[in-house]
Amino acid sequence: MMSAKWADLVKKQAPYLIPKFGPLSGMRILLTGSIVAAPFGAQLAADFGAEVIHVEIPELGDSYRTQMPAIKSEDGTKQMAAAFCQKRNELSLALNLNMKKSPESYDIFCGLIKQADIWLENVVWLDKLGIDPKEMLRINPKLVIVHVSGFGRPQFGGNPEICDRPSYDPIGQCEGGLANMVGFPDGPPIYGNPFLNDYLTSVYAWGAMMAGYINVLKGGMGQEIDIAQAEAQARNLDDHWACYMNLGIEKSRVGNRVPIFQPASMHKCKDGRYAFIGAFGKAAYDRCLRGLGLDPDLPEWDWEACGRSKEAVDSPRGQALYDYLEKWFSERTAQEAQDWLSQPQFKTPVGIVKAPKDMYADPHWHSRVDNFVRYKVPALDDKEVEAFGFVPKFMDTPGKVWRGYPEVGYDTEKILGGLLDYSPEEIAAMRGKGVFD
Repeated sequence: MMSAKWADLVKKQAPYLIPKFGPLSGMRILLTGSIVAAPFGAQLAADFGAEVIHVEIPELGDSYRTQMPAIKSEDGTKQMAAAFCQKRNELSLALNLNMKKSPESYDIFCGLIKQADIWLENVVWLDKLGIDPKEMLRINPKLVIVHVSGFGRPQFGGNPEICDRPSYDPIGQCEGGLANMVGFPDGPPIYGNPFLNDYLTSVYAWGAMMAGYINVLKGGMGQEIDIAQAEAQARNLDDHWACYMNLGIEKSRVGNRVPIFQPASMHKCKDGRYAFIGAFGKAAYDRCLRGLGLDPDLPEWDWEACGRSKEAVDSPRGQALYDYLEKWFSERTAQEAQDWLSQPQFKTPVGIVKAPKDMYADPHWHSRVDNFVRYKVPALDDKEVEAFGFVPKFMDTPGKVWRGYPEVGYDTEKILGGLLDYSPEEIAAMRGKGVFD
C-alpha cells in the first residue's frame, strides 16, 4: 500500500542540498553501496556537480571507513581510513536498508527513489532486504538503476548460483581474465594493485549512469543496467577475445615485453630505476632507432626483420635489437634516456616507473590544473587533507570540492526534512526504532 508521505512527494530539482557547479549539476544520485566498485563511480559524478546521497548503515557506515591506515583528527580522538578521506562532495544518510523489518525505512527509501535520477547500488542481495527494483521503477518511471556486482544479476541471465557469489576486486581480476595476463610466462598469475578491477568497474558504472541519464533526457524511460565485475574486466581484454575466437590464439602472461612488436619493453637503467620504451609502426621505429644510434636502413635493423611482428621480435635479429636496448638503457639513467629520446627528431615515448612520491615531487604535476586539492573533512573535526584532484578537466565547468566526507548520517535530518518533507515531529518519532540510528 502506498505511503502518502512519498506518494504525494513532488520532485525537487537538484542541486537542492549542495552548491551548484560542474557539468553534472542538476543530476541526483542515490548510492547504496560500499567500498569501491560502485561508490567510486558516484564519486566521479560528485566531483563534477552531481548531488550524491550515500545511504550508509546506521552507526557503522561504509566498511571502507575502517580500512587501515587511518588519518586522525588533530586531537587524535577521531580517525577515518586514508582511502575514505578521498571521498568528498557527498551527503551521508543513515538508513536501515532491511525494508522487511522497518516499514519506516521503506517509506524513506521510496521517497529517495522518487527524488533521484539515478540509483547506483552494489548491495547485491536486494530481495533479501525487501527491495524490488521493478517496484522502484513504478514509483519513478524515469529512474536509471545501475546494479554492480561480482557476477551480475540473474534477471540478465546466467546461473543464479554463480550470480549469487560474493566478490572482491582480486576475485574479479581472476574470474575476468586479468590475473592470467599479469606476470611472467614462467611465473604465477599476479594480482594487479591497487584494486584495478574495482576501479575499472566503477568507470563502467559512471559511463552507464551517464548513458542511461542521457537516454531519459532525450525522452526515454528509466531502466535497469547490470554491470558485473568479471564482465567489465573481460571486456577490457578486448583483442584477446578476437584472437581466441577467430584465430585460436590464446594470449597469456608475457612479462615486461610486448610480444608482437618492438621496441616495446621495460629496461633497468644505470641508476637502478626502470623505464619502458615504445615505438609502434615503421615511422616511429625509424625515429627511435636513430635516437638509439642505429641506422634503420641497414638490413640488420630493418623494421620488417626486427620489430614488426611476433615472428620478427622472436627472430635472432629481433633478439639482437632487444639486447642492444638492454645495454643502451643500462648505460644511462632513466631520466637521461627519457630526455634524449623525447627530443623532437626522435620523439620516442619513454615512461619512467614512478611512485606517488615521484609524481608529487614533479613541478609538472603541480602546474596542471587541480591535480592536487585540499579540503576539510567534517568527520575529522574539519582537519584539512590533501588528495588527488579532478579527471577529466573541464575548461568552462570544472569540478570542485565543496566539502570533505562527514560522519555517518551527518546529513540525515537535512535530507529527511528538506528533500522528503518530514516534519521535526515525524523525524523525532522515528528515533530509537533502528530506522536511522
